[in-house]
Amino acid sequence: MINRVVLIGRLTRDVELRYTQSGTAVGTFSLAVNRQFTNQAGEREADFINAVIWRKAAENFANFTGKGALVAVEGRLQTRNYENNQGQRVYVTEVVVDNFSLLESRAESDKRRAQNGTPEPSNNGGGFSAPSDNSFSGVDPFASANQNSNTQSTATNEAANPFAASGKTEIDISDDDLPF
Repeated sequence: MINRVVLIGRLTRDVELRYTQSGTAVGTFSLAVNRQFTNQAGEREADFINAVIWRKAAENFANFTGKGALVAVEGRLQTRNYENNQGQRVYVTEVVVDNFSLLESRAESDKRRAQNGTPEPSNNGGGFSAPSDNSFSGVDPFASANQNSNTQSTATNEAANPFAASGKTEIDISDDDLPF
């Protein structure tokens, strides 16, 4: 059986990030997804689809998106129910997100927020948040960490490659040495 959902749309509000009693992060949000056709007035209508995302992905999604952000999500459709305070059975259908992609650059997102007068997305307790005065001015705060990681990765790869120091571009291997 197949239960896969892929959506591309804009967030209708900031992700609501909460934590369960056991400390697991859970984010809830709604996506506005345009329909493929226009109505009689020639306008595109949108569907507003509820979604939930869990654990570290929820924290990352909340930290790097905000109201109006263009995102793609992939997951499964789930229906659950509960009894509310009035004793009525309430049914909820939502997308449980497995993967997401940010479909606009940080600059486009900031520009759209400035035009709409929307504040920066909240950091929601973790991750990196640039100061509002733009004091980084184009400096990548992760550059040194990434550079160190890349240097270690290159050194590890060279140490693992027995042919790296030989300087030869060809390797002489007999057919008898091949396992197949």
